[in-house]
Amino acid sequence: MRTGETRPQQLTRPDGTPIRVLAVDDEPSLTELLSMAMRYEGWQVSTAGSGLAAVQAARDVRPDAIVLDMMLPDFDGLEVMRRIRSEQPDIPVIFLTAKDAVEDRIGGLTAGGDDYVTKPFSLEELIARLRGLLRRTGAGQARSSSTLVVGDLVLDEESHEVTRAGEPITLTATEFELLRYLMRNPRRVLSKAQILDRVWNYDFGGQANVVELYISYLRKKVDAGRPAMIHTMRGAGYVLRPAG
Repeated sequence: MRTGETRPQQLTRPDGTPIRVLAVDDEPSLTELLSMAMRYEGWQVSTAGSGLAAVQAARDVRPDAIVLDMMLPDFDGLEVMRRIRSEQPDIPVIFLTAKDAVEDRIGGLTAGGDDYVTKPFSLEELIARLRGLLRRTGAGQARSSSTLVVGDLVLDEESHEVTRAGEPITLTATEFELLRYLMRNPRRVLSKAQILDRVWNYDFGGQANVVELYISYLRKKVDAGRPAMIHTMRGAGYVLRPAG
């Protein structure tokens, strides 16, 4: 993303959980690039390198959309789509095709594909097409820029409402600020000194126990009876990451 550009609003599933996308291509380097671009959007990505693997992954993951290569080592993308849609009839599909032939593109769309891009393509274009497709099909909806989402944990910075898996969580003002800092830095280990400086606005100096205390408060509310999201990294600090 270039300096000065505004990142589009984050898309999530209607229940607030991350969009799930299945990327299918027999080139591992391409699926890795696709995965990186989609994860940057905050989406969960699964990959498959063959038709059979794609059908099984769709069954396991129940994705919200599929990016599907036309040419696969076992059978073609049209057959993959037919098999998946026999179980998930409304799932949107974007085809990737190395062919520039008009009939190939029309074939994919008349067979039920929702869109296509021709290789080589830009990741930005593919993500934009995917975002548009998710919006049109109702699989994804925009979250306001004031909303933070990590896994099934959602925090609204304006209303101060917090939910996990749709269940409301009531926090004190300090607990809210601590959780907001953790959620703004998912998967990043934050030291006690950093937390003190950002949440309590004073330098580290023998006050580490207040951080430990409030982390324990948060755990009782955010993680109680659920898979843990807040983790202690011994000697380093704390990290918030999606459960599972």
